Amino acid sequence: MKVLVAVDGSAAAMEAVREALRLVGAGLRASLVLANVQEPATLYELLLAHDPEVIEQIAAEAGLELLEPARALVRAAGVEHEIEVARGDPAHTLIDIVENFGCDLVVMGARGMGRLRSAMLGSVSHEVLHAAPVPVMVVRTPPPPEEADTADA
Repeated sequence: MKVLVAVDGSAAAMEAVREALRLVGAGLRASLVLANVQEPATLYELLLAHDPEVIEQIAAEAGLELLEPARALVRAAGVEHEIEVARGDPAHTLIDIVENFGCDLVVMGARGMGRLRSAMLGSVSHEVLHAAPVPVMVVRTPPPPEEADTADA
């Protein structure tokens, strides 16, 4: 089994990596595909750089840097993995990665913006959840300790 884990450098993405590792630790025989999607260059970036190859190189380096903490966790756990840095619309590009790598499951973090704000802004996890040809596990980040105490009161 292959599990795609979307990594964008956020705490929610790292929680998704930890959840994928928990699944493997609990007996799921799987390898991971750690993926980072860089947004397309803006017109301003294209005008400033004058060279699309420079922008591609910078995006690739940024993606690899964002993947490194996740990759360190996966290496420490001894789990087989691959990495992918891609460019494009995040949700659609993640779906392409699922298909290209033959993934059987997607694990990704949720920012927890709430229903109203998520509906207005859109959400990568929401889009992937509805468009993916495989099951999608959306992992919520636990609230900070002070918020958890308030919720319990």
